[in-house]
Amino acid sequence: MRNTELIKKAYKIAKDQYADLGVDTDAAMAKMKDVVISLHCWQTDDVGGFETPDAELSGGGIQATGNYPGKATTIDQVRTDLEQVLSLLPGAQRLNLHAIYGDFQGEKVDRDQIEVRHFQSWIDWCKEQGIGMDFNASCFSHRRAADGYTLSSKNEENRKFWVEHLKRCRAISAEIGKQLGSPCVHNTWIPDGSKDIPVDRNGYRTQLKKSLDEATAFKYPKEYMKDAVESKLFGIGLESMTVGSHDFYLGYAIKNNLLICLDSGHFHPTEQVGDKISSCLQFVDEMLLHVTRPVRWDSDHVVTLNDDVQLIASEVMRNNFLSRVNLGLDFFDASINRIGAYVTGTRATQKAFLFAALEPTKKLIELEENEKYFERLALLEELKTMPYSAVWDYYCLQEAVPVGVDYIEEIGKYESEVLARRSHNLSKHV
Repeated sequence: MRNTELIKKAYKIAKDQYADLGVDTDAAMAKMKDVVISLHCWQTDDVGGFETPDAELSGGGIQATGNYPGKATTIDQVRTDLEQVLSLLPGAQRLNLHAIYGDFQGEKVDRDQIEVRHFQSWIDWCKEQGIGMDFNASCFSHRRAADGYTLSSKNEENRKFWVEHLKRCRAISAEIGKQLGSPCVHNTWIPDGSKDIPVDRNGYRTQLKKSLDEATAFKYPKEYMKDAVESKLFGIGLESMTVGSHDFYLGYAIKNNLLICLDSGHFHPTEQVGDKISSCLQFVDEMLLHVTRPVRWDSDHVVTLNDDVQLIASEVMRNNFLSRVNLGLDFFDASINRIGAYVTGTRATQKAFLFAALEPTKKLIELEENEKYFERLALLEELKTMPYSAVWDYYCLQEAVPVGVDYIEEIGKYESEVLARRSHNLSKHV
C-alpha cells in the first residue's frame, strides 16, 4: 500500500506548481465528477451473452481473441466481475448492456420477442449499485444476419424482424431510464455490408433509412432515453462497402436530432476521432463516444493513455462539452485478465480527462490568438512533464480506491480467489 502522507505531500507540491500556471488542481478534480463512463458488459465474457441456455459454451461473440482463464459464464458471474471493477475505479460509472445479455432464465427468446421483464434484474442490480444504464440492440451473431444484412436487408421478412428488435430495444431503454431516473442511451450499430464491390449501394442505404424511420417513429421522452447511431468504416468479411457509413449516420443524426456515436476504432487509422467532436457538435445536440484502441484498425484493444485518447479528452474538456458527450468504452480482450483489462482501460480514459482538466486552456488560447505559436508549443510540451501523477494519486486517495499500481495486487487476489476457481470448475465439466 502507498504511504498516505507521501501522497499528500506530493500533491501539495504539484498543486503549487500547477497554481503557477493558473491551474486550480482541486477544481480540476471536482470536474471529474461529471466524467461518467459507461462500462461495456461484453468485456466480461467476450461478447457471448446469455441468449441461449448454453451461451457460455457456444462462443458466439464477434471476434474477441484469446482464451485467458476466468471468463464469466453466468449473469451472476458478470455482475460479480463488474462489482469488482467498480470497487477499483474512482469517479462515476454506468452499465452498458447488449440485448443478448437478457436474463432469460433458460427460456429461448428470439430478439423480436424480448421485453422489459427480461432485463428487470439488470435494472434492479443497477439500482443496488447506484448507477445508470445504457442499452444496445444486438444486430449480429444471428441466423437472420447470416447474409451480412440486418436493417438494410432486401429480404423483407428479415428486415422486419430487425425493425421489431430495434423497436423493442428502444422501449426497453425508455423503461430503463424511467426506472433508474437517468436517461438510457440506446445505441444502434449494424454490421451490414458487402465483402466484394456491390452495385446497388443506394438500394441498401435506402432500406436502412426506411428501417430506421420505422423503428424510431415513436418518440420517447428524452429524460428516459436517447437514440444514438454508430458508423463503421468496414467490417471483416465486409471490406468493400459498409451500409451504415459515417456520412450516412451523420446525415441521419442531424436530420432526425439523434446522437451520433463516434467509435475511435471505426475510422481510418490516420483519422483522429478527437478532431471530429467539435465538428459534429456544431450540428447535433449530443453525441456518444466509444473509446477504444485500434492497433490495426478496429482491433478493440484495451485503452491506454495515448495521444488519440488524450485528444478526445482534451477536446471535450477544453470546450465544456461534458454535458453534451456521453462516454462509453468498447473493447474486448480475452488474451489477458478481463478484470485487469477493464480497470486499466477505464483508468487510462479517466487519466486522460484529468490531464485535460489540468490544462491552462485560457492561457493556451490567448497564446494561439496572439500568434505566439512557439510559446503555445513550448507550454504544451512542458505540461507533459508536470507532476500530473501526484494529482491522479491524490484523486484516487480521495475516492477511496487503490492508488497507483496497488490495484494490480487487488486484481491478482480476485483472480486467485474467484477467477481461478471458476476456470477449474468449468474444466471439470468440459
